This record gives sequence, structure tokens and C-alpha cells, in this order.
Amino acid sequence: MQKNINIKNKKARFEYEILDTYIAGIVLAGTEIKSIRLGKASITESFCEFNSQGELFVINMNVDPYGHASHFNHSPKAERKLLLNKNELRKLYKEVKSSGLTIVPLNLFVNDRGLAKMKVALARGKKLYDKRETMKERDSKRNLDRIKKNFNN
Repeated sequence: MQKNINIKNKKARFEYEILDTYIAGIVLAGTEIKSIRLGKASITESFCEFNSQGELFVINMNVDPYGHASHFNHSPKAERKLLLNKNELRKLYKEVKSSGLTIVPLNLFVNDRGLAKMKVALARGKKLYDKRETMKERDSKRNLDRIKKNFNN
């Protein structure tokens, strides 16, 4: 079993402008947490959404079935409830409904007590020219680091 589980959503920071972040707990079944502790989960295509009762769910998160489970295994793409404070939920709900922002998961990790947590962000979608600017900055930083490395050697 891996010691430090940190599953990242690399596309989120490229596709969205991050405005605010929150740490949320996740309601999981036994086989789901075992699979996450083995690092067999993906949040690249996932997003968060409120249901009619005002509860926040992560949708399209893929948790691979646990290998040692029998017919009691979980479904890989099930909706999973996120646990936040009532005030945080109310604030997120208001922001999403009024200004058209979205909630995206940034990373999924297991804390020191063995509980699965998800870092979610209130985000605004980037335009195409913003994405191009991000790629230019990344390329220029890479070139600058390469020049610094050659200069020091």
C-alpha cells in the first residue's frame, strides 16, 4: 500500500481560473476507500454539482473496483457526496447560481488519519486566449530554467 496518496486534476488549473478553494470530506463505501488508498482513482473529468436538497456531489469521479472484493464491490462512476460546513455550502450554492461559476475538484488525498479528502475549487472557465497565454508562460519558464541549468554547468 502506498504511503502518501495525492491524486491531482492537472486539467483543472489549465481549464479554469481558480477563485477559492475548500477541503471537503467524501462519503465512501468500504471498497471505495480501499481502492483510493491503493491510488486507483481518477478525477480528471469530474465536476461538482448541487442536488435538489442543497447537498454537494462529485460527479464523474472514477474509482476503480477493489480487486479483493466479491459481489459487494462498488460502481466505479457513482455520484459521491461531499461534506462541507453548512455556511460553506450556502456560500458555494449562492455563487454557483448567481454568477455562473463552477465547482471543480483539484486533488484527492488521504489525510494522516486515513480519511479521504478532496480539495475543491470555485472556478471560472478560461477563454481560449487565456489558455494560450498559460501555455506561453509555461514554455518561457521551461526555456528559462533550461538556460539557467546550462549556465550553472
